Amino acid sequence: MTTITARGPLATTPPVRPGVLTPFTVFVGRSLRHSLRDPEALLMGIVLPTLLMLVFTFVFGGAIGGDSRAYIDYVTPGIILLCAGYGAATTAVAVSRDMTTGTIDRMRTMPVPGVALLVGHTVASLLRNLFSTAVVILVGVLLGFRPAAGPVEWLAAVGLVALWILAITALFAFLGLVAGSAEAASGYGFILLFLPYASSAFVPVATMPSWLRVFAEHQPITPLTESIRALLAGVSPGGDAVAAVLWPLGVLAVALALTAWRFPRTRSRLVH
Repeated sequence: MTTITARGPLATTPPVRPGVLTPFTVFVGRSLRHSLRDPEALLMGIVLPTLLMLVFTFVFGGAIGGDSRAYIDYVTPGIILLCAGYGAATTAVAVSRDMTTGTIDRMRTMPVPGVALLVGHTVASLLRNLFSTAVVILVGVLLGFRPAAGPVEWLAAVGLVALWILAITALFAFLGLVAGSAEAASGYGFILLFLPYASSAFVPVATMPSWLRVFAEHQPITPLTESIRALLAGVSPGGDAVAAVLWPLGVLAVALALTAWRFPRTRSRLVH
């Protein structure tokens, strides 16, 4: 006679819940993968910084600074901020493309925070632009740039660059939300890309006409450039440091407020 023993219920492994940061890291990885497959993004990250360093050092350096090798110490901080602006502008285009492909609407059907997509674009832009900053500094060193900064000054300079990248990327992300197309998103950011040219990034403010000097002295790129330039030279940035921190924080606060207002009202603009 065979005895049958009843078995208890099989133990089941509870599903693994994703961490709080998982949706954000997923979208950061998505943006970075798109960048690696995008020739334009690679151009912005590697080729553009190299070309700008070569052009400003050897084409304009002799005329503007008198000595191209001396001028490179002056111009490198400005090129860092200029490249950061170009790199951040690609975020507006990427967000606008997500709007026209229905990504925003699909994301809202998922159990993820609504802003995870924008955070992914912003953090990915920060990482890309910090890489471009490293390229600018490396090319500058190869061309004769000799920073005298210590560890603390380097940390402060990189912190200012990162803060500015974060601020303008958040602003460009908002522009991508409201732009009617990727082309329009790229055009809206022109004014931000113009700012370094009307600042002390490439020439001293004192050499500018009086009307332009007033604008240059009261826009964010000038105190940022002067602070980074001083830090890389190993000296104190003085009063410029306060404005160099407050400007990005102000831009970031405005960008976040505008995005928080606009994002819940945003719907995909499908292109047929």
